[in-house]
Amino acid sequence: RPGREQDFERWQDKVLKAQEKFPGFMGSELFKPVEGIQENWVVIFRFDNRQHLEDWLGSDSRAELLQEGDDYFFSYDVRKVGTAFSGWFRFGEGTEEGVPPNWKQAMCVVLALYPTVMVLNLTVGHEFGVLGISTSVGLFLSNVLSVSILTWVLMPLVNRALAFWLLPSRSRSLRTHVAGAAVVVLCWLIFIAVFSLTTN
Repeated sequence: RPGREQDFERWQDKVLKAQEKFPGFMGSELFKPVEGIQENWVVIFRFDNRQHLEDWLGSDSRAELLQEGDDYFFSYDVRKVGTAFSGWFRFGEGTEEGVPPNWKQAMCVVLALYPTVMVLNLTVGHEFGVLGISTSVGLFLSNVLSVSILTWVLMPLVNRALAFWLLPSRSRSLRTHVAGAAVVVLCWLIFIAVFSLTTN
C-alpha cells in the first residue's frame, strides 16, 4: 500500500525469521519494484523439497503473518517453481516426491552433457569449420543439437539407469546416496579417459 513500504519491509523481516524456523528453509530474497520494469514487490523463498515448502505454506505461523500483512499490501499470489533441471527429471506427472535433489540433477546433467559436447565438437563441430560456418552460428547450432539430444535421448536413459539413486523414495540410505554418486563420478572419469585418448 502507498506509504507503507517501510512497514512492509519490517513485516517481511518477521516472515523471514518465521521461515528460518521451518525445516528445509534455504533462503529468501526481496526484490523491490523498478519503475518501467517491475511493478510489484517480489519475494523468492526456497525450500529443499516440496513437502517442506507445503509445510510452510500451510502453517499457522504463515497464516497469522498474512493476516497481519493485510495492513501493508492489497493482494498477492504464490507461484511454485520446480527444480533447476525439472524438465529433464520427470518420473511421473504430479509426483513431486519423485523429484531428486538439485545436486544429483546437476551431476547427471554433467554426465550426459560432457560426452554430448565432446562428440559434437569432434564431429559436427569439425564439419562446421570445413563449411565455413562462423563460430557464433556454429556454437548456436551445437547448443541446439546438444539440448535436443539431452532432452529426448540421453536424460531419459540416465533417469532409468540411475532411478535407484535419483528417486527419493528409493534412495533413503546413506549407502545408496554414496553408491550412486560413485557410479556417476566413475562414469565421468571413464569419459575423460576415453576422450583424452581419442583427442590427443
